[in-house]
Amino acid sequence: MSERSHFPNPRVELIPAPVRVSASLPGGGTGYVIDAETEIEAHPGTEGVARWLRSTLGAATGYPFPPHTDNGNRVLLRIVPSLADELGSPEAYRFTADGLVVAIDGASEAGVFWGAQTLRQLLGPDAFRRAPAAGKREWEVPAVTVHDAPRFRWRGLMLDVARHFRPKDDVLRMLDLLAAHKLNTLHFHLTDDQGWRIEIKRHPRLTEVGAWRSRTKWGHRASELWDETPHGGYYTQDDIREIVAYAAERHITVVPEVDIPGHSQAAVAAYPELGNTDVVGTTALSVWDSWGVSPNVLAPTETTLRFYEGVFEEVLELFPAAVSPFVHIGGDECPKDQWKASPAARARVAELGLTGEDELQSWFIRHFDRWLADRGRRLIGWDEILEGGTAERGLTPGAAVSSWRGYSGGIAAARAGHDVVMCPEQQVYLDHRQAAGEDEPMPIGYVRTLEDVFRFEPVPPQLAGTPEAARVLGAQANVWTEVMQDRARVDYQVFPRLAAFAETAWSALPAPADRDFADFERRMSVHYARLDALGVDYRPPGGPLPWQRRPGVLGRPIEGAPPNV
Repeated sequence: MSERSHFPNPRVELIPAPVRVSASLPGGGTGYVIDAETEIEAHPGTEGVARWLRSTLGAATGYPFPPHTDNGNRVLLRIVPSLADELGSPEAYRFTADGLVVAIDGASEAGVFWGAQTLRQLLGPDAFRRAPAAGKREWEVPAVTVHDAPRFRWRGLMLDVARHFRPKDDVLRMLDLLAAHKLNTLHFHLTDDQGWRIEIKRHPRLTEVGAWRSRTKWGHRASELWDETPHGGYYTQDDIREIVAYAAERHITVVPEVDIPGHSQAAVAAYPELGNTDVVGTTALSVWDSWGVSPNVLAPTETTLRFYEGVFEEVLELFPAAVSPFVHIGGDECPKDQWKASPAARARVAELGLTGEDELQSWFIRHFDRWLADRGRRLIGWDEILEGGTAERGLTPGAAVSSWRGYSGGIAAARAGHDVVMCPEQQVYLDHRQAAGEDEPMPIGYVRTLEDVFRFEPVPPQLAGTPEAARVLGAQANVWTEVMQDRARVDYQVFPRLAAFAETAWSALPAPADRDFADFERRMSVHYARLDALGVDYRPPGGPLPWQRRPGVLGRPIEGAPPNV
């Protein structure tokens, strides 16, 4: 606690809400003024944060922020490991602005970085611009001390770039937006039935063929409309390295997802031998142009296993263990119809001594679970990876589960000794519509308002207060892009709800019913100006703007559907 904590608590509009804020000077007011003479004193281990401050605040203010010499006018960056014990997290930080200095102390460099994000917010919305716009000669920092640390270690966003490809610059921009909200994980959904988005050098047809589709369903799969423009794109391996490095500079982990054994039609279109050829023949499929769950799944053959081992070998090189220990393998929504009809698949079931096709899917998952574990990595998959196994044929202890079909999969995983990321469809799927009105563009799924997301609780009541609650690594909001054809549509669906989600993942909040949404709305009134400065096409509080409204394209509203818990 700050030695000046007896001063009145000031009102600051920080998002996510910090652990505690106190005045650092009697009466509060302006604690420090940053101007053209301000320097940065970066102690060992904080050099990366200093570079980030120079590039972002330097752009917004026009100031150079040179390294500290003997000038008392400075921003001080230090690593203070004891803060981890004091505040309970290696990402903890302490921010102080008084009449002498702006000091950002972090338990680690990540903590210092999150403290720098707090400084940016305290400087006002113009600090989020890319060039000076306000004509300011000096920038005021309120006289506050902030003690802060995240509640969860996994605070993520899943971005689907398979259904609608997002160019590299859009991904880098999203990483900046995650960092601005103190989120630290990008789950990168790179492959699906509708496209393969990562270059694999030993299998070039994955991108030559699998990255492109001839047309796209416009709206929900029940829509009769089509966009006849060919769609596609992929990231070269150098693009991926750049994305991973850019994320690491912002203390964000990128978790790649390569989906198996379902959601694989793009791969089968590129290499037909990966499919169940004794059922569908050897004629090449096309990359799927509609939505939903394709029946075309991977064949359970040694050829398929060796092929994907080669894929994952390149993936592991592109996502080093030091920055991305987890690899997501999907494992969800795998129809068994082709396996049931395939003599080869039925023979495989008998050869392996399995009871049926459900265990065959589990065998697929277990193979790559052990393959990754042997290479020092951790498998993570959607909650279907728990199905079809037995005590003798279970996942390795290091395997983790993304619980998307409500909380039940996460509860089962935690009780079985596996770590969990909570991302239930009914609460934090940001592709779902934000209001019930017909103005919502291509409305999908449940109505989940800003307040609904604000009241999301990652730890379900069944685990609260039990040792298994520690298995909840954190939470993740998911963004499936079937009906998000461009960056503006992604922005509209993600923001402002991602700000509410960030608070649930970072802040030590009371029970959902006791949370102060009015205070959050008050802070959001300032945060909207930050999003404006960042150029985010968010959904306004009063509803969509005329150009954001539903263009008469069929969606799939789920009216009054109960949560699947």
